[in-house]
Amino acid sequence: MEGMRLTQHSGRSHASRRRTPWTRLDRHSRSIALVLAALAPAFALLLPQAAGAAAPQYAALGDSYTSAPGILPLAPASPPQCGQSARNYPHLIATALKLSLTDASCAGAKTENFTNSQSPGQGPQFDALHRSTKVVSVSMGGNDEALFVTLLAGCSVADAGRPNVGAPCESQYEAFVNEAFAQSQAPREAALAQIHRHSPKAKLFVVGYPEVMPSSGYCPAAIPWTTGDLKWFREVTVRINNALGRWAQAHGATFVDTFTPSKGHNACEALGTRWIEPLIGSLTGVPLHPNVTGVEHEALDVGTAMKQAGIR
Repeated sequence: MEGMRLTQHSGRSHASRRRTPWTRLDRHSRSIALVLAALAPAFALLLPQAAGAAAPQYAALGDSYTSAPGILPLAPASPPQCGQSARNYPHLIATALKLSLTDASCAGAKTENFTNSQSPGQGPQFDALHRSTKVVSVSMGGNDEALFVTLLAGCSVADAGRPNVGAPCESQYEAFVNEAFAQSQAPREAALAQIHRHSPKAKLFVVGYPEVMPSSGYCPAAIPWTTGDLKWFREVTVRINNALGRWAQAHGATFVDTFTPSKGHNACEALGTRWIEPLIGSLTGVPLHPNVTGVEHEALDVGTAMKQAGIR
């Protein structure tokens, strides 16, 4: 959630068009058509493809923060257990930049699933990489050593029914977090090196995680954790992003900071302001993950980084 800083976004965001449980929040903002229209000028600065030229091959690797579960419609032919949306940031970018997309992202994926199958009948994510691949984005790490799922479940139990005092979850799980980081460092660095071997001509973009929790405050109706534990989880996210940034730099990749632009749009914020859905009352059905507006801003952040790196 597991560099380069891009444009920060502010203000109320525009969302999408359906009145379904996944997109009910969109009634509090404008249609997705207006959002994409607002994003289009940034992408329009990209040089167009030459007539008749083959679209550059783009491989997207990652976990649920890439696949965007809960945002309909599902991507055709993607494994249903991955929850891969046809409107996730790789799909939006591929359409805007005229790239030929192979999206291997999948909810629950770990770094080990780059080279090992995540479920029966599903190939490793590195199967999406070829010597002809020109662009690779990767966002992975939050599921390694069961980090995020352990903290989400553990903090919910540790803080249940407690007054807003201290950071009970941090006290209980800090040693676990330290061990998880120690165990996952070498496999993640090795994975970046392997991407270069599979696709030596590709430009690689390592995408960080957005701001999920606030730096201060208390929102028990949305996330019933203490203020201290909300802040601590946020610090864990920052720690993952910092590690991803260092590894990206060490392997000649571009780190895409989605955290800074998403500040003030975390899961504690009100409907219409948040880009991340809360633990209680998620309108996508997938708590603590990006909603439609969050995904669109991820697309802008990653697409802008690709533009700056000369992707055409």
